[in-house]
Amino acid sequence: MNVPDIGAARRRNRRAAHLFTLGFLGLWAIYGQIVEAYIMPGPEIVAIRLYEFFIDVHLLKHMFWSFAHIGGAIIASFLIGSALAFLAFYLPLFRLMVHARLSPFLNSFSGIGWTLLAIIWFGINDFTVMYAISMVLIPFAIINMREGLDSIDHEMIEMGRSFGRSTWREFRLLVLPALYPFIFATLRICFGVAWKVALTAELFGGDRGLGYLLNLARQDFDTPLIIVVIIVIIIFVYSSDRWLFAPMQSRLARHHAAPN
Repeated sequence: MNVPDIGAARRRNRRAAHLFTLGFLGLWAIYGQIVEAYIMPGPEIVAIRLYEFFIDVHLLKHMFWSFAHIGGAIIASFLIGSALAFLAFYLPLFRLMVHARLSPFLNSFSGIGWTLLAIIWFGINDFTVMYAISMVLIPFAIINMREGLDSIDHEMIEMGRSFGRSTWREFRLLVLPALYPFIFATLRICFGVAWKVALTAELFGGDRGLGYLLNLARQDFDTPLIIVVIIVIIIFVYSSDRWLFAPMQSRLARHHAAPN
């Protein structure tokens, strides 16, 4: 297929995607006219509520609290998961404990379970939310960092040790640069998963955040606000992945690509 054909195919794909979006909005508008607004409000009602959301300081505070919960949980889970992966890598005595016991256990335990336990242990507060999110993300960090450590060329490490005996220099100049793609992949995965867990954690164990806002909207049968919260999350997650994570991953892929 030549270049003009590729361009034409892309234009057809965009038109098909736009038609799908317009068709979805049309069906949504028709259904919104048939049923009561509290069951499914139409696009125009949701659009007005979306505008009101972004000019209401009280509602925006809940959005920023969700950002804080997720940011704090990602940092905590990445540091803990990486520390455990490094522990198993540098001290083989702990390898079975981390990768065959702890990681499978954390990976199989549900987010709602951690949330309910955190409510009993810590009460309803911000720490409960971040704790529940972190416990779900830690196994992702362990698994990804383990893959990165296992992919390191051990001959390169041995060669580096032959030029010096500083473990810190070896880590900083050889190990850490080799882990950059895996560190980025870990953060990208954790960011996407965190949003799925955060709403549940805030819904049950938080006193602020978008999940807490969803709970209030449910109690008031404020369906437009529920849809607005969903739209806000979709916009933020999609925009972050499209305009932040994807370009950075592309740059890392080019930088770490194997030479021909």
